[in-house]
Amino acid sequence: MRTFYNILFLTFFVLSSPYYFWRMRRRGGWRAGFGERFAIYDAALKQALTNRHIIWLHAVSVGEVNLCTQLINALEPRVPNVKIVVSCTTTTGMAELRRRLPTRVSKFYYPVDRRKFVRRALATMNPEAIILVEAEIWPNFLWRAADLNIPVFLANARLSDRSYPRYQKFAFLFQRLFASFTGVGCQNEEDATRLRAVGCRADAVKVVGNLKFDAAKLTERSALDVRGMLRQLGVPDDAPILVAGSTHDGEEILLAEMARRLRGKFQKLFLILVPRHFERCKDIGQKLKARGVKFIFRSEIFNSTDLPTDGLDCLLVNSTGELKFFYEPATVVFVGKSLTALGGQNPIEPGAQGKAIVCGPNMQNFTDITRVFLAKNAAVQVKTPEELERTIGELLADDARRAALGRAALEVVAENLGAVERTVEMVLPHLESRGIFVRKKN
Repeated sequence: MRTFYNILFLTFFVLSSPYYFWRMRRRGGWRAGFGERFAIYDAALKQALTNRHIIWLHAVSVGEVNLCTQLINALEPRVPNVKIVVSCTTTTGMAELRRRLPTRVSKFYYPVDRRKFVRRALATMNPEAIILVEAEIWPNFLWRAADLNIPVFLANARLSDRSYPRYQKFAFLFQRLFASFTGVGCQNEEDATRLRAVGCRADAVKVVGNLKFDAAKLTERSALDVRGMLRQLGVPDDAPILVAGSTHDGEEILLAEMARRLRGKFQKLFLILVPRHFERCKDIGQKLKARGVKFIFRSEIFNSTDLPTDGLDCLLVNSTGELKFFYEPATVVFVGKSLTALGGQNPIEPGAQGKAIVCGPNMQNFTDITRVFLAKNAAVQVKTPEELERTIGELLADDARRAALGRAALEVVAENLGAVERTVEMVLPHLESRGIFVRKKN
């Protein structure tokens, strides 16, 4: 089985490398740490690991990094004699790790899943435990961890309607891999049932809730004065603000044209577009310009003291890690990747700020979260662009309905807190069994 997988993986790796290398170059910053993807580490990292007990957490990209940060903040005080290291896959994820985590937490790129690289990575890190945060399942990595008797935990685990049949179809490959997990913290009973069905041991699966609710941080203070930024752009404090968060291709132009029509009734309406992938902003900007939309890039506010303040329609955010700050002044929030693409994005962050939330029909990656919001009348889901425009217009005109949606959203988030602590409690007994000192919770 392992030989068969490695032949397939090598073939795929060779054929797909040009495409992934092109994507890395497009996103920029790919040179820094490039060797780490092949488990080539510098002396400073190796020195930081010397004579230490290590816990290795892995987060694929920006979304998982947010959850990983919460886990580290809860885990560090409980295991004071342990060094925590974190890996990620994307350059945007690495930028977030460096921004969010102190230097005492070592950061590096996850190794490509070839036996040679995985063996070298695990030999260098020599972790007491590994925690994968919503991570992909890479066979060589899990096989090698099992060979070395390293406990591996899966945090915030879920199997979507799309991925579940795939894992069942390739059960001959994945069942033993899932069975190797020491602990699996899943989001709900439905996911627990699915995870057991694809091979996870019944005693390893724990329903802990969704880490994304804890990551919203209800009491966190803003690190960015978005309202002040809007004043710089000439947007009055009483202007209604439509924020479209984590948008995908096609949604930005659709929202810009929609906002133009809505200005017939709401003359001061201002649009903030925050694409999921900031590297698309140049192309989006060209399309907006071609349609006569007056916009400014977020980066121009960084660099300019002579900002245009006359007749701006839109702020196009070409930065990462700032979306939740742009939700703060929002009158209405549209959750992206839900109208012209599949999957949807996270409604929890705007919910944690008490905003009126609207999403499209395609929220497959957040099915359970969306279901809770809708059941509690904490969000509105629409099916078509026409329905979206009508709904946003109705919400802009109805202060009471917006306030009710916002209050309900806050209640949903507050009722679902605690998953981070339950995940930590799942991991700690196994660390104690390996001789690691665990401090009792205060």
